[in-house]
Amino acid sequence: MAASTTAVPDESTRRLLPWLVAVAFFMQSLDTTILNTAVPAIAHAMQVTPINVKSVLASYTLSLAVFIPVSGWMADRFGTRRVFASAIGLFTLGSILCGLSTSIEMLVACRVLQGMGGAMMMPVGRMTLARTFGKTELVKVMSFVAIPSLIGPMIGPVAGGLIVVYLDWRGVFYVNVPVGLLGLYFVARYLPDYREEKTHPLDYLGLVLFGGGIALLSWVLEVFGDHTLGLAEILALLAISAVLLAGYGIRATLTTFPLLDLALFRIRTFRASVNGGFFTRLGLGGIPFLFPLLYQVGLGYSPVLSGLLVLPQAVASVGLKTFLPAILERLGYRTVLVGNTILVGLLIMSFATVGADTPLWRIVVQAFILGSFTSLQYTSMNTLVYADVSGPQTSGASTIAATGQQLSISFGVAGAALIAAFFVPSHLHTNPTAIIHGVQYAFLVLGGLTILSSVVFMELKPDDAESLSHHDAAHHHDPEH
Repeated sequence: MAASTTAVPDESTRRLLPWLVAVAFFMQSLDTTILNTAVPAIAHAMQVTPINVKSVLASYTLSLAVFIPVSGWMADRFGTRRVFASAIGLFTLGSILCGLSTSIEMLVACRVLQGMGGAMMMPVGRMTLARTFGKTELVKVMSFVAIPSLIGPMIGPVAGGLIVVYLDWRGVFYVNVPVGLLGLYFVARYLPDYREEKTHPLDYLGLVLFGGGIALLSWVLEVFGDHTLGLAEILALLAISAVLLAGYGIRATLTTFPLLDLALFRIRTFRASVNGGFFTRLGLGGIPFLFPLLYQVGLGYSPVLSGLLVLPQAVASVGLKTFLPAILERLGYRTVLVGNTILVGLLIMSFATVGADTPLWRIVVQAFILGSFTSLQYTSMNTLVYADVSGPQTSGASTIAATGQQLSISFGVAGAALIAAFFVPSHLHTNPTAIIHGVQYAFLVLGGLTILSSVVFMELKPDDAESLSHHDAAHHHDPEH
């Protein structure tokens, strides 16, 4: 199955493409965090409790979980340009309709539509990059594209706070509309159109088993801390989810063209990247949940200051971008991923020392250092996925990596909430001292988990992924200049 494209991308397309994909990632990462800030305002406007608004967040996560697995097949069948344009179009349309919603049910339905678009952005965007750029250039391009998805969560809380205070909660959904319309224009004009000449039929049974299992798992994690479900119900739902996913595992070995090609896990670099990425993100995924809790409830900072305190992470990740290819080339993927994962874990644990008397400048310095090493971690994991994957396997690899990433973020937030709740009894939720202690313990546990995840990267060999880190002058293109 040779990948075919309408034309070899020219130099201007190669320069624009990373920007295009980056903008789509930015829309998606901004949306989730900006909405979290608006939950109380939406609850007030719709006359429901904030817990009910959780379904607005959960419906989007569910939609992602169900539609990410189909994205690779869609791109192979209908072409990357059409699928990527449809993804941005659906996401933008969903945003407009969310802003026009008059009831919580309508808002949930529109979030599902948004999720359908969001689900296809990341895997199809990454797949297009992996097919356009040589493996030697991929680190540079991917580290550039990762920046918006790091910046989105940083400025989301600040932007959300300002919109809710000075404008209207509906504004949080309209922010992405102009970006989406602009994105559609550039995608139609510049995105290369890769597709497979022959595509196999879609594995519908696999989609029901895997999509159902993942959606159920994501939903349980999303509503985990709401106390609306008893322990028996949660365990029953988790058991059903496990049965569906096990059913998919059996189905994948029996069918010729499974929905997700689990045979890719035989490739060492791919296996290390997806499994290691999953466990590392468990630790890192809870951080955006814990910081606002510590800053606003524990230390009594305003929402705007709390948002600004997360900005140093974004600044650091942008600053480090230019050095990433050189670091990976010098040290190799194994050294970077094993060492850096331990460092990130220690840096997460260092936030357990933040308390009522900690000066602001020290929080800023710690956040800056954490941002630098987190940036190196994500770029290394995201590019390692493609180290030994062939052209036709790219879409399957992108899809599995995106599914793992989505799940690990859900797990990370649920885990952080569970750990914080374990250390802070519900009757002390408004007690700043109790919150600070609870969050400090949570940082220690998440940091410890992150350090443990370094074990997964130890199966890499010192020369693994040399195709990515060794620059070849004949291939060298600068995606930004």
